[in-house]
Amino acid sequence: MRSRVATIRDVARSAEVSTTTVSRVVNRKGFVSDGARLAVLEAIDDLGYVPSAAARGLASRQSGMIGLCLPDTGRPDDLGDRACEGSSVRVLLDPRPNGEIAWGGLYFGEVLRGAEYAAWEAGLALTVATAREPDLEARVLAMAGRVDGLVVVAQTLPDDLLDHVARRVPLVVLAGPLITDRYDHVTVDNAAGMTRLVEHLVVDHGVRDLAYVAGRDGTPDDVERFRGFREALMIQGIDPPAEPSMRGDFSRRRARELGAELLGRPRPLPRALVCCNDETALGLLDVLVAQGVRVPEDVVVTGFDGIDAARTSAPPITTVEQPTAELGRLAVERLTARIGAPRRRPTVTTSSVTVQLRASCGDHLVVPSIENEG
Repeated sequence: MRSRVATIRDVARSAEVSTTTVSRVVNRKGFVSDGARLAVLEAIDDLGYVPSAAARGLASRQSGMIGLCLPDTGRPDDLGDRACEGSSVRVLLDPRPNGEIAWGGLYFGEVLRGAEYAAWEAGLALTVATAREPDLEARVLAMAGRVDGLVVVAQTLPDDLLDHVARRVPLVVLAGPLITDRYDHVTVDNAAGMTRLVEHLVVDHGVRDLAYVAGRDGTPDDVERFRGFREALMIQGIDPPAEPSMRGDFSRRRARELGAELLGRPRPLPRALVCCNDETALGLLDVLVAQGVRVPEDVVVTGFDGIDAARTSAPPITTVEQPTAELGRLAVERLTARIGAPRRRPTVTTSSVTVQLRASCGDHLVVPSIENEG
């Protein structure tokens, strides 16, 4: 015989408070005294009470869920082999190079961590989907129908689909340059961060032969970073290239292939390889070091993003650090504000970046602490 499921009235009766007080404790909204809060939490624990999301949704006409839509950065073989029957443990020699990670795996993991924490603070559940073809529109619209609002990473959805979604639910666009003022937007100043990094290489290290290693063509953040690269060269009196010297896809795997191509060329290496992101820099570093190329004595290597792997590489990589977890948190905070006030004007939030000077660009006898006043 199944025991009766505890209700909010059971909790209120046990804690000797009103159901309104129980609701405030469960939803973390409104004032509740410390004594009443403790009594409610103890009653919830004793009774095994689980709040009903469906009931809350009927009362508020909201689901209590928000969505995060990420680009599809993986491949089917990134998921690994299916589990085999007959043994719970296998011992294999891993044929893949160490650190072979799909593009964005590290970056988006940090974004997700910040977004999930902000959702938890707001008493919301976070659901995540990747923008995967061929049923992209159906997947996204189905998700939009189940959530109270949606955070979408820039260029994950085509513009017409983004407009369609924005007519159904509140929407925040994360990363990339501002394309339209119709949505709330959370980003960083990619161009300014790259400009400051290149300025350091030219002014402080005397580097004048710099090559930009780009990511996937047309990616908004990378477009802005290359623009910052060109602007820095022009400011320093160096003719900027019209196009990046090499183009990868943001992955460490593809960067290793670029490194092999670079070493196979008859002409000398550039004095500095300025990379679109840290994973590209790490892939190039893998190949250069393995072939006896000294970093930074023979070639300088820099990145962008500020992932942990760039801090622990040999040598550690100079990079422009984004507050990735903070971006996820800010995007969810802007979304919850939009849900609460759907008619307010869209806002643009631009977070600061930090140029982290490390050994991959040379010695720093005195490491400056510089605030960008621009």
